[in-house]
Amino acid sequence: MDTQFRGRRILVVDDEERMVRFIRLNLEHDGFQVIEAFRGTQAIESLRSDIPDLVLLDVMMPDIDGFEVLRLIRESSSVPVIMLTAKGEEDDRIRGLELGADDYITKPFSPRELVSRVRAVLRRTETPGSSTHGLIEVDDRLKLDFDRREVWVDGELVQLRPTEYRLLYHLVQNAGWVVTHDQLLAKVWGYAYRDEPHYVRLYINYLRKKLEKDPSDPQYILTERGVGYRFVDFRRESKDKS
Repeated sequence: MDTQFRGRRILVVDDEERMVRFIRLNLEHDGFQVIEAFRGTQAIESLRSDIPDLVLLDVMMPDIDGFEVLRLIRESSSVPVIMLTAKGEEDDRIRGLELGADDYITKPFSPRELVSRVRAVLRRTETPGSSTHGLIEVDDRLKLDFDRREVWVDGELVQLRPTEYRLLYHLVQNAGWVVTHDQLLAKVWGYAYRDEPHYVRLYINYLRKKLEKDPSDPQYILTERGVGYRFVDFRRESKDKS
């Protein structure tokens, strides 16, 4: 049994009691603590009172649907959220990711997939070990501090979700070099996500909207078509100017 995340609190939100019981048994077997909620309003209350480390959120809810619950969560919290979606409902999965979900699991799912996805999301919300210390001044607009987990654009502190932060970290650590889709998936999401390239495209778009002056003409995160992405080589440019 993996003990890295033993004791982490998982809020399970689903109106089907059998599904909640199934999830609880399997998560508790792997050392997680489980908090139950059967309605969207109950989930919001539990988020404030129980402070979970991760939320498993069903889309179909009797009072407030999962998308609205997710929107309310994202107004005040960056807690990682995994959406539970019906098989074949691709629109639900995409909508959830666009609203700020970190991942989704399609019903029906196996206990192994459930635990694997929960661990993967928790793992990438951890602060990556940094080999770059102190303030990084990319240019006059963009400043990064991975020790403090701070990103500044035009003097304003920009809030990044954990997955956005990890993606930016790995791009900046390899500034000037092309990082392939597969490499980013493995580093940021985990090896199990090697067949999910849309995650990279979606989160690159999120980062560009927050960092770039013109996201349609990016100056920091550059696309190497058919291969991957490259963060501008700011170290070389600063040397050339000096």
